[in-house]
Amino acid sequence: MALLWPELAAGSFRLGYTDASGVRTRYIEAGDPESDEAVVFIHGTGGHLEAFTRNLLPHAEQYRTIALDMIGHGFTDKPDHDYEISHYVRHLLDFCDAVGIRRTHLHGESLGGWIVAQFAIDHPDRVATLTLNTAGGLNTDPKVMKRVYDVTMKAVAEASPETVRARLEWLMNDPARVTDDLVELRYRIYTQPGFKQSMEHILCLQHMDIRMRNVLTEETLSAISAPTLVIWTDHDPTAPLTTGQRFVDAISDSRLVVMTDCAHWPQWEKADEFNSLHLEFLAQHA
Repeated sequence: MALLWPELAAGSFRLGYTDASGVRTRYIEAGDPESDEAVVFIHGTGGHLEAFTRNLLPHAEQYRTIALDMIGHGFTDKPDHDYEISHYVRHLLDFCDAVGIRRTHLHGESLGGWIVAQFAIDHPDRVATLTLNTAGGLNTDPKVMKRVYDVTMKAVAEASPETVRARLEWLMNDPARVTDDLVELRYRIYTQPGFKQSMEHILCLQHMDIRMRNVLTEETLSAISAPTLVIWTDHDPTAPLTTGQRFVDAISDSRLVVMTDCAHWPQWEKADEFNSLHLEFLAQHA
């Protein structure tokens, strides 16, 4: 896949699959494969591990570093049921067990932030640090939910380079940051046989009744004990900066960093800045 090479060709990495309790899961990793402590990157709605190709090698200089396609996403298995947060948390736990990760430095972007926050609540003994990057789960805005559903389903139901590019441009503050190879890769993912049904399962969290039984609250977030970095941006299309502050207010050991000239993928849009601030945070809690 062409997208991997511009950012990863100069280093060493491993791309493959593992069985996470029956879910064939695609992942990429670099760094020490024998370490039982790892940085784990979790993507957002409709995403895939390539969201973190600009972050993998810089982190792997110091840590075992992994990104994966979550259940229903990318080229990982897609069981025929709706994917609620408990399903993602179970998959993440099974994946960590499958690849021998005892403690995680969890980073989640968008839906990934929702997943890792709940993981930290449910499995505090497995989390060394937590990073919530423009995280979902705390904000419930019907207009944003409809926008996420519409632009995502259009990219799948009417899959073309143009509709896929529109979905990716929604993530970026500058549309020029969407590369041709990123469009090509996501187009291949979205045109897999049966993927329209899988995307309906993914987007169940954009339906209010399902969302409300999965939401994070200030009360549940207060149970998080891991040191937490909250990353927000000045142009996030899903929620205002006040939502990032709500995460910080609810989690006792947390702080907020705002990245400018970014929308919903700051780890891609401003990769050098992101890598620097994230690695600094990790070093403070080594």
